[in-house]
Amino acid sequence: DLPLNRGNYNFVLNAQGRILGDLYIFNRGEFLLLETDRRQVEILLSTLKRFIIMDKVELRDLGGGVTAIGLCGPRTAQVLEQAGIAASGMEPLEVRESSGLTLIRGPEQKPCWFEIWLEPAQAASLWKKLTEAGAQPAGSEALEMWRVLRGIPQYGQDIRDRDLPQETGQTQALHFNKGCYIGQEIVERIRSRGQVHRKFTGFEFEGTAPALGKYEVEGRAVAEITTALRVPGTAGERSLGLGYVRHDALSAGPQVELQGHKATVVDLPFKNQVDG
Repeated sequence: DLPLNRGNYNFVLNAQGRILGDLYIFNRGEFLLLETDRRQVEILLSTLKRFIIMDKVELRDLGGGVTAIGLCGPRTAQVLEQAGIAASGMEPLEVRESSGLTLIRGPEQKPCWFEIWLEPAQAASLWKKLTEAGAQPAGSEALEMWRVLRGIPQYGQDIRDRDLPQETGQTQALHFNKGCYIGQEIVERIRSRGQVHRKFTGFEFEGTAPALGKYEVEGRAVAEITTALRVPGTAGERSLGLGYVRHDALSAGPQVELQGHKATVVDLPFKNQVDG
């Protein structure tokens, strides 16, 4: 029931309900366009091809035929308009053809985020137009800080094939009224029981962040850190992280001790984050 030129975020599960990958799917009329991290393409293509039996379906990797430029910040729509790209009035995960380019507005978890999909040969000239309209180039380090502040997990790092969907907190990747799908029994069983033992969350550390990995207290796993970095701010640098914490580890409060590192478990996204 996905409307034309709209998209949604999805998990691909195995029969045990574990997450094999994540992707966005867009209804483009004559075809569905799947967008995922390059590192996931091979395994997802292989997984999906196994379920093409009687249907007339072809899966094709677009490879290097499409490139993308992302923009984020409170003036994004204005910058796009000044560059000649109509962006006003777009809904989350809406696709629009504008000035010969494909424009996508980000999901609700990525406010002020837009992506432009185009042929690689067009990228340099578009980049020039956007910077002339006021866009500021940002590198991968800034993008990673923004991702962590927004509390957006990355597959392969924060989400792995051993994790269960409800543990990740990404409820927008699940639909409880659709027909049968691989892993549905496990997903529904978790929902009927009402909880999982741990949840994806944010951590704020006192001093330096601990190493990535699992942490135990008296032989019991209490938390796992999957991402950690330092983020600058007006009040100084903050040591932040993403990962998982067991619900019962929070019975005495949001503070946890991780082998000498004091951490406070915080809801995502982090407060005082910057979308610019």
